[in-house]
Amino acid sequence: MLEGVSGKTQLYGLIGSPVGHSGSPAMYNYGFEQLGIDAVYLAFDVQIDEVEQAIQSVRTFNMPGGNVTMPCKGEAAKYMDELSPAAQMVGAINTFQNKDGKLTGHITDGIGFVDNLKANNVDPKGKKFIVLGTGGAATAIQVQLAIEEAATIDIFNIKDDFFVKGEETVERIKKFYPDLAVAIHDLGDAELLKQKIAEADVLVNGTTVGMGEGSTRTPISDTSMLHEKLVVADAVYNPPVTQLIKDAREKGCDTVTGEGMLLGQGKAAFEIFTGQPLPTKEK
Repeated sequence: MLEGVSGKTQLYGLIGSPVGHSGSPAMYNYGFEQLGIDAVYLAFDVQIDEVEQAIQSVRTFNMPGGNVTMPCKGEAAKYMDELSPAAQMVGAINTFQNKDGKLTGHITDGIGFVDNLKANNVDPKGKKFIVLGTGGAATAIQVQLAIEEAATIDIFNIKDDFFVKGEETVERIKKFYPDLAVAIHDLGDAELLKQKIAEADVLVNGTTVGMGEGSTRTPISDTSMLHEKLVVADAVYNPPVTQLIKDAREKGCDTVTGEGMLLGQGKAAFEIFTGQPLPTKEK
């Protein structure tokens, strides 16, 4: 790749911290190479208080696009010229596009999740969803489900500081989709959770519960709530098969694991800032 770097090579990049573990440079540089795009993608370790300066550098260097990771997603949104509808509802971005000096911020986490559902023959349109969590991934999923015309979205979270964030997300979604039945509930209300799961088509874990190789933690400890007509999807991708997914399969549920979401959001971001599909290596 370095042999082809010239005075015309364009720079794309990832900002956030830490970024040393990120697979984005390898994924996107492979895409550039396969498509013959004269560009390189690098990762830049940027703290929240450095985001404004970093975005100014994007403008100065005329970078065509790039990505934003934690903890900078919300802060970076403040310095965009325009936000996609999804990014407005989420209040954060993970992708930016620079077109003729105008920066547009996007959020592709939800797109990746929905594309993963569809790849597993689950169309969100008209379906009743339960989404556990109100963090970044869960919020992006909730917003994308609204865009995809889900019938209902019931959000469950423990009564902590993030519960307020969930209430704000519900209000933002309702501004764009006033007729959508979207609400947030206390995860501690086991009876209500059981009732909603019984009525639901799809249960989504948007929390980090179950993350980490060998973890046996699950957001649904009472597996009697799971029923065979329910699709269970997990945003956690490490381990590839979480305890929740194992429990759901034992109950006869169709399941969707998190690895596809990770790849899907990356593919969506690449297409936004290059206009071309991301080539992927065959396993």
